[in-house]
Amino acid sequence: MTISLSFHGGAGTVTGSRHLLEADDSSVLIDAGMFQGLKELRLLNWENPTFDVASLDHLLLTHGHIDHAGYLPRLVKLGYRGLVHCTPATVELAQILLLDSAKIQEEDARYANKKKFSKHRPALPLYTSEDAQAALARLRAVSYDTPIDLDRNLQARFVNAGHILGSAHIQVRARSATSERTVVFSGDIGRYDMPLHPDPSPPPSTDFLVMESTYGNRDHDPTPFIEQMRQPLTDVIHRGGTVLFPSFAVARAQLVTLLLREAMENGDIPAVPIHIDSPMAINTTNLYSKYLDEENLDAELVGEGKDRLFPHDVQFHRSVEESIELNKMQGPRIIISSSGMLTGGRVLHHLKRLLPDRKNLVVLVGYQAPGTRGRAMLEGARRIKMHGQMIPIEAEFLSVQGLSAHADRKGLLRWLASAEKPPKAVFVVHGEPEASQALAASIEKELSLRTIAPRLGDSFDLVDLGGG
Repeated sequence: MTISLSFHGGAGTVTGSRHLLEADDSSVLIDAGMFQGLKELRLLNWENPTFDVASLDHLLLTHGHIDHAGYLPRLVKLGYRGLVHCTPATVELAQILLLDSAKIQEEDARYANKKKFSKHRPALPLYTSEDAQAALARLRAVSYDTPIDLDRNLQARFVNAGHILGSAHIQVRARSATSERTVVFSGDIGRYDMPLHPDPSPPPSTDFLVMESTYGNRDHDPTPFIEQMRQPLTDVIHRGGTVLFPSFAVARAQLVTLLLREAMENGDIPAVPIHIDSPMAINTTNLYSKYLDEENLDAELVGEGKDRLFPHDVQFHRSVEESIELNKMQGPRIIISSSGMLTGGRVLHHLKRLLPDRKNLVVLVGYQAPGTRGRAMLEGARRIKMHGQMIPIEAEFLSVQGLSAHADRKGLLRWLASAEKPPKAVFVVHGEPEASQALAASIEKELSLRTIAPRLGDSFDLVDLGGG
């Protein structure tokens, strides 16, 4: 009779979050993330999970990002038959994100087969749109701060994490025949004092905390976005170039759009057309508009009326044909397109055209995982491989800090310190090893709490670990 916690993703790496909590004969998986970045990590998505999928009872999602929810269709395809609980906004976001993820994989596989640049014959998607639909049918909405009994051994509660629309910290109370333990899973922790999203709620009362560490070894640049962008944007617009923002479709695209609108209206940058070339970003923007006046979002810094998320002269490109036409247009203009780490999708076609021309500008506005094209550019690559070709990087390149939806080192410590009662131990996860180790050291030094940095496959008996 025991209560155990094991780590099957998001441990020693910043993607693929999958944490399994077991209490006697009950089990719940928190998050079903896809591994991204390095090839050795991406290949893990094709392997069987390191837990028994068929015997899994419950699944909870902290939020809809692919590194936390993107493996769900594969998991259902492999035999998961339980429900998937998450917040109402996450249910709607998952409809967008998982179907888009499946579509991108299908399109990339078709393109690879057409151009014959894949080593696999034929190239296959990890999962299909049909698989994504089967997974979405298992989603069930749970409101914030509403306890739900999963079964006689497990109870869960979601509280607002302030990261993206619908994001949550999840508190799980686990009971065995002889013991009881509470575990809080942070998911991704949002930032304080940012537009669109509220501050993250303090950690709920818990014995053990599973805490992300994406930015555990660094602090965000406090320089406002427009101060970093004013001169580069003005210069490229004046020389007739195109500015490309490879941007995450959820939260980042909306925040960038909001800040660009404000800058244009204030005269900080010249007014030029803005193109959002991402069906997922367009759908997500509509969803953000739906939830603006609810507790998920902070609408204080947003304008009035139905177009309050958009600057003037925003054009939307939903179809492939519209994207192809956009890719022929000359500047000056601004294009916002997914994905944020240049891992796939339409942004690659824009990059192929824009990167070899010095009059253009490419702006990275978020975290770039190891092994991604975005990380390669940050590390000084002069060429990057796309669709079997090596593309020279001649365009101006800029990495803008301060727009991440993740709390930085100071924000993570602030969030942990806001707990009404300190946990017995903090499991530091979802970060590159140096980030997790740095955060663990900061927690021990500044908050005097015990930390554990688990590796993939590690398992812990929480009864023995917690005593009593």
